[in-house]
Amino acid sequence: MEKKKIILNKVQLGDMTTELPKSGEEFADCLITDPPYKIITGGNCNGANSIRPKGILSGNRQLFTHMTEITPHDWFPIVYKALKSNTHAYVFTNALNMETMLNAARKAGFRLHNILVWEKNNCTPSQYYMKNCEYVLFLRKGQAKYINYIGGSKTVHKFNNIIGHKRHPTEKPIELLKFYIANSTNEGDIVLDPFAGSGSTMEAAIELHRNFVGFEIDPKYIHM
Repeated sequence: MEKKKIILNKVQLGDMTTELPKSGEEFADCLITDPPYKIITGGNCNGANSIRPKGILSGNRQLFTHMTEITPHDWFPIVYKALKSNTHAYVFTNALNMETMLNAARKAGFRLHNILVWEKNNCTPSQYYMKNCEYVLFLRKGQAKYINYIGGSKTVHKFNNIIGHKRHPTEKPIELLKFYIANSTNEGDIVLDPFAGSGSTMEAAIELHRNFVGFEIDPKYIHM
């Protein structure tokens, strides 16, 4: 495969499974990404007298229909090759997909440091326990590496979710992304996000004087 020049600090339009390998191997200092994964298909409530939770889940079947077919086993080996040795990776997931994600990560060569929890300020309506958090697989490539925060940090991180208008349905708050970037990189390092969405990881990296490499397959989010 012909190697192309690495484009920094711009979300590039393209399928990461074909475009990221062209950037070469072991160039990134950290991975932070919220990859596509299947969501539950319930949530549509029929009947005017239903007491089941409504609202945010009502469109889940439609969202599920439009999910990409890419699987963790497709992309984990690619990002593993892109990362330098002795680096960190942060991968957002939910409870239903955590096992699949972790299995794919380990098969690609990653090792689990810890499972982190992002505690939000809002809940997702549910017929069971309402979800007020997301999970993050904190992985490493190669030898264990300390985070930059002296004394460590707790595994539960409280950052306000974005309430109201979002540029992307799964957009993450800039301050949360900056927290992870600051803990696992230094100024001038390259942060990789192969599922960049509207570019929140890029914004967080640039604010911290890091560089960014990212891809997004949906053109409607590229110039937002």
